[in-house]
Amino acid sequence: MNEHENFETLAIRIQTERGKEREHSTPIFATSSFVFESAEQARALFADEEPGNIYTRFSNPNSSEFVEKICRMEDMEDGISTASGMSAVFSTLAGLLKSGDHILVSRSVFGSTHQILTQIFPKWNIDFTYVDIQKPEKWASAIKRTTKMIFVETPSNPALDIIDLEWLGKLSEKHKLILAVDNCFSTPYIQNPGKYGAHLSIHSATKYLDGQGRTIGGVVVGKKELIKDIRFFARHTGPALSPFNAWVLSKSLETLAIRMEKHSENAYKLATYLENHSEVESVKYPFLPSHPQYEIARKQMKLGGGIVSFQVKGGIERGRDFLNGLEMLSHSANLGDTRSIATHPASTTHSKLSDEERKLVGIEPGLIRISVGLEHIDDIIKDIDSSLNKSKK
Repeated sequence: MNEHENFETLAIRIQTERGKEREHSTPIFATSSFVFESAEQARALFADEEPGNIYTRFSNPNSSEFVEKICRMEDMEDGISTASGMSAVFSTLAGLLKSGDHILVSRSVFGSTHQILTQIFPKWNIDFTYVDIQKPEKWASAIKRTTKMIFVETPSNPALDIIDLEWLGKLSEKHKLILAVDNCFSTPYIQNPGKYGAHLSIHSATKYLDGQGRTIGGVVVGKKELIKDIRFFARHTGPALSPFNAWVLSKSLETLAIRMEKHSENAYKLATYLENHSEVESVKYPFLPSHPQYEIARKQMKLGGGIVSFQVKGGIERGRDFLNGLEMLSHSANLGDTRSIATHPASTTHSKLSDEERKLVGIEPGLIRISVGLEHIDDIIKDIDSSLNKSKK
C-alpha cells in the first residue's frame, strides 16, 4: 500500500503482509525468534545480505510495521523502534558519539536527557554545551572542532520554546553536523523536521503516538547511514520494543491525525481562556500570537499541539495548591493522553535541575504544564478555573 501519500491513509493502510489466515488487522507476532528455511538463509540473514527477521531483539513484523509508518509519515529513509522514548534518545546519542566528541544542545530539554548529558556522558568523555534556544546568534560561536551533533527539542518540554528548524538545518549543513530533533510534542502529523534539514527525528511513542496512556515505546527515524549505527548500538545493548507494544502503537497511529486535530483545538481554546484569567501571570502556547516564536511556529508546525504551559500567581506553593484542587484533570507526569493531565515540572519532571538551571530553561516555581486531552473543552476549563479560584491566597 506504499503508493499512498496522504498521512491518514498511510497510518491506516501500511500493514505487515497478511498471513494464511487472511487477517484484516495485523496480528501480534509473539515470538522471540524466527525459523530459517535453510542454513544458507540463516547465513545470509546474519550477514545482512537478505532482509528478514532473525530474533525479536533485532526486529519483528510488528515493530517493522510501526517503524515503516513513522518513516513514511516523516519522509525519512530508515528507522528503529525502542523500548521507551528515553532509550530512543540514548541509543541515538550513544550510537553516534564517541569519546572526545562534543554536542550542542538546546538549553530547554527533558530532565532525563539533561541527566544523560551531565551524569553519564562525562564518564565517556563526551562533552556538551547548552545554547539558548532564543538566541540563535550564540549557536555558531559555540561550535567546536570536536562538535559532531546538534540536539534540540522543539517545542521544548515544558516551556514550549520554538527553534527555527530551517535556520538550524542550514547551520548544521554549513558545519557538517548531525541535526537530531526530539519531535515528541509535535508528532509526525504536526511537524516533519526532515523537511527543514534535520537528519534524525526522535519520538517518545509513549506520548501522543500511543495517545491513551497504555504503553511505553520510542522510535527514531532518519538518514539510513545514521540509523545503521544507531541500530548496531541498540541491537547489541537490547532496548527492544516488545511485539505487543509495537502492535498497540501501530494501531494507535491510525487515529493520530484526528486526535491531534482535537488536542490542538482544545489546547488553543484553553490557552486563549487562560490569557485572560486574573490568577494567571503568563501563558505559553505555540499558536498564540503572544508566543515569542509565534511566526516560526506557524511556519514549521501544522497545528499548535496539545500542550499549554502557564504561570500561576503565587509561586511553588500556589502551583501545588492548584494541583490539589483539581477534580477532573489527572495529576500525573505523563502527557499525550486522551485524558487531560496537569503537571508541576519544578517538583516532578525537572526536579533534579537546580533552581538556576530551571530558571534558565523557563521553568518558574509556579509553572503548570497541561496536556490537554479530548474531553469537552468546557469541562476542562471548568475544572481548571475552579481550582485556580479555590487556590487563591
